[in-house]
Amino acid sequence: MVETMSATTPRATGVSGEVAIRTNGLTKQYGERLAVNTLNLEVYRGDIFGFLGPNGAGKTTTIRMMLHLITPTSGSVEVLGHDIATDSAEVLPRVGALVETPALYLYMSGRDNLRAVGSVLGGVPESRIDEVLDLVRLKGRERDKVKTYSLGMKQRLGVAIALLQDPDVLVLDEPANGLDPAGIVEMRDLLRTLAAAGKTIFISSHVLTEVRQICTRVAILDQGRLVTETTIEELVKGHGEFAVQLEPAHAREALALVRAQPWGHDARIDEQGILITAAPDGHGRDLNLFLIHAGFAPETIAPQAQDLEQIFLRLTNSNSGDAQ
Repeated sequence: MVETMSATTPRATGVSGEVAIRTNGLTKQYGERLAVNTLNLEVYRGDIFGFLGPNGAGKTTTIRMMLHLITPTSGSVEVLGHDIATDSAEVLPRVGALVETPALYLYMSGRDNLRAVGSVLGGVPESRIDEVLDLVRLKGRERDKVKTYSLGMKQRLGVAIALLQDPDVLVLDEPANGLDPAGIVEMRDLLRTLAAAGKTIFISSHVLTEVRQICTRVAILDQGRLVTETTIEELVKGHGEFAVQLEPAHAREALALVRAQPWGHDARIDEQGILITAAPDGHGRDLNLFLIHAGFAPETIAPQAQDLEQIFLRLTNSNSGDAQ
């Protein structure tokens, strides 16, 4: 059974509150297989919006419909106030996209790759190529052949291609896929820079730690269905538990005492040796006083946020279908 968030879950809007991307009952069926099932999403201008789901949840299929690369079975997509099916020629130049692995000419330099794509777009000034190279931090390597680039550099060059026309909306399908930790940090910094410049960024990802660090809002998809759409803050918000750091020598003794209380039956020690427990009457100050009076003065005490990976596993089915 897939769990859904409350319909009253608060939603933080982007900078203007204006919708940049909206899907209305978006559905894609391949024979008897339902890849995307009546999907309704709203992405606001200025959002860094995370689109999450297990492999095969329907994320890439959704993105391809957003970009008018495939036709929905039913439903529609609006981008920047335009129906993508009828106004694609008008709106798509305002959308930059990186879908799966960027198609690059490995025998050419980074700059020449940008020139080649620019010529297909009708010509892009050298000054704009310089701007995007600087933005994605490839200045100094732009004359090197792409075959000498690291995977992170290739991903950043793919983002540079998506940025050539200075789009209002950037759609990125797994931009951190396959990157090492350094590459992930580089991509994170780049996306933050783009968001600060006013871009609306839609990121499909399964790298949960990155999503938590950079996204303002998220939607979780499972087997083609929307499981939840909410803010990161609301998603990871705890349920009345507190994380209490105690002297390691006293943690187990304190745990036994807390578990003996009517409000502390579910208390536990986590992998880091932190006591996780509810509080008397739900108040952290009362928990603090209880422990102090018992001789277990906490080093720190704070509301316990939920782990995003555990939330993800709880909200989705681990054995999704084979939708792409």
